[in-house]
Amino acid sequence: MKEILPDIFSWPWFSEPHGYNFNGYLVRHAGGNLCIDPVAPTEETLEAIARHGVARILLTNRNHSRAANRVRSRTGARTAIHPADAAHARGQGTELDDELRVGEKVGPLVIVGVPGKSLGEVALHWPERRILIAGDAVVGNPPGRCKLLPEKVVDDPPRLRQSVRELLALDFDTLLPGDGEPILQGAKERLKELVGSFPH
Repeated sequence: MKEILPDIFSWPWFSEPHGYNFNGYLVRHAGGNLCIDPVAPTEETLEAIARHGVARILLTNRNHSRAANRVRSRTGARTAIHPADAAHARGQGTELDDELRVGEKVGPLVIVGVPGKSLGEVALHWPERRILIAGDAVVGNPPGRCKLLPEKVVDDPPRLRQSVRELLALDFDTLLPGDGEPILQGAKERLKELVGSFPH
């Protein structure tokens, strides 16, 4: 587990079929530490997560349950997802406690709706630190650039493009995607380039 920004840690899990990393994040915060989209950790990483402690596990979409149950059972954290994606996650065996509601805050993070890949996809915006945690709305690939997931895995591609377009209204400089490489600075420009490539 690596501290990629002050009090923000990440650990990767390499996906052979995709050819890039999936990322789990741990945000240390005085109001309670947050674990976002936890990917399968090594035992050593799980120990480190448990040492820091976790108050809440936040899942940005129905496919990001990943290692949520392992982190939950080790730390006693509560797991939350948008209600529109809850049934699918439960169907995968995910233990859920709470709902993520668009417009509400969890610690320092504002929940932003980005429906398209699924109806309940959310991003998490930290306005004071100009950080956007993007789940599956945007992929950081190739490194330093943004792209969308292939349309075959997206429920509603035009709606996803509209959701991503609307992210440009937010103030951010750092983009932390669930899939691919984080963009630690200049991320809004990279997202503008992606939006500029969308069909009109």
